[in-house]
Formats: sequence, structure tokens, C-alpha cells
Amino acid sequence: QVQLVESGGGLVQPGGSLRLSCAASGSFIRVNTMAWYRQAPGKERELVTSIAIGGVTNSADSVKGRFTISRDNAENTVYLQMNSLKPEDTAVYYCHAAIQISFGYVVVYWGKGTLVTVSS
Repeated sequence: QVQLVESGGGLVQPGGSLRLSCAASGSFIRVNTMAWYRQAPGKERELVTSIAIGGVTNSADSVKGRFTISRDNAENTVYLQMNSLKPEDTAVYYCHAAIQISFGYVVVYWGKGTLVTVSS
């Protein structure tokens, strides 16, 4: 059974930093694109940033220059370094991954989410 397990959320003051991690575990061939989404109270879930297996990234305009996504393919782990955090970054952050389960068969998985609160 494949799982995505996130860690690293918490409370931080405006202007501060946090680093989120998400590790994929279980039986699979490889992890393709990995991404972070977030959902703020009363809002829809939105894509924050993604990274392909080759390292190509894509980020929302609201986080460009502040958030950095990276991955360790050997550890099947994706990271989100968040700097210069703002109160509007407060949300539950979800890890997302497209995982090749078998030849030609890719399944999308979600983590359970980790809460990031930016407040003084």
C-alpha cells in the first residue's frame, strides 16, 4: 500500500520560515511528478508548486521567490522550503504525487495534510 506522509507544519511568525517534507512509501516502481497544494479556510484547494522527476518546477505566482520545492529521488521525498511567510500562507498543505504502481499504471496519491499557521 502506497502512502504519502507529510511533516514539518506548525506555527510561525510573519517573515519566518518553515520546511515541509513528504515521503512516499510502499510498493511502487517510481514517483513521477510531486507537488504541494494548500487549502485555506473557506477556500478551494490550490496548487502551490510542483516538481517533475527530472527537476523541472512550476509555482504559483503568489509564492514565487519565497517558496522552493526540491526532491530526493533516491528517498522518494519532496521538500517545500517556505521563506518570508505571510499570514495569507496559512493553510493546510497537502502533498500530491503521481506514482507508477506497475508498468503503464500511474495512480495519484494525496497526503493527509499538515497545518501551517502564520501569525504573530
